[in-house]
Amino acid sequence: FDYSGSQAIKALREQAVQSILINPNIATVQTSKGLADHIFFLPVNAEFVTKVIEKVRPDGLFAAFGGQTALNVAIQLHKDGVLEKYGVKVLGTQIDSILATEDRQLFKQGIEEIGENVAASACAETTEEAKKIAADIGYPVLVRAAFALGGLGSGFAKNEEELVTLCNRAFVNSPQVIIDECLKGWKELEYEVMRDSKD
Repeated sequence: FDYSGSQAIKALREQAVQSILINPNIATVQTSKGLADHIFFLPVNAEFVTKVIEKVRPDGLFAAFGGQTALNVAIQLHKDGVLEKYGVKVLGTQIDSILATEDRQLFKQGIEEIGENVAASACAETTEEAKKIAADIGYPVLVRAAFALGGLGSGFAKNEEELVTLCNRAFVNSPQVIIDECLKGWKELEYEVMRDSKD
């Protein structure tokens, strides 16, 4: 996301739009001198981002260029009413789209609504729920942490013991896991599509 973020800052500069960057890491391309108009070397969390918003009063915010941390913070700012309170518009990927892709159950429902097949799966908010789901689907299963696009805490479980280990890891960073039918050996085809709001 450092590359995509730095490219976004360059694009804003080309359009004469002032950019404000919050990034605690001084060793990134994004924080290079002369790239962003203003840089705040602060932790990317709801508390510090709110303070920057209060001080600077930006018109908009890009969440999609800061990795999982920025996505989570944008969701929190939205839920806390900070964005609405200060009139900060979310630019690019909208909060409802972030939620729809990160909440595994919402994502599954969206895919089913457009008539596409999905592997047998269900969401769990506790290890006990996950055990029941895995038993219903049948081992092996794929365990994926919600709200963690990088796959943090995800993996395959061949039995209940491995499932519990994965759940223990996933629930440290996520309130929800999805238990999927194992599709090991299948080929994956991935598309990345960009479009604007007019399309």
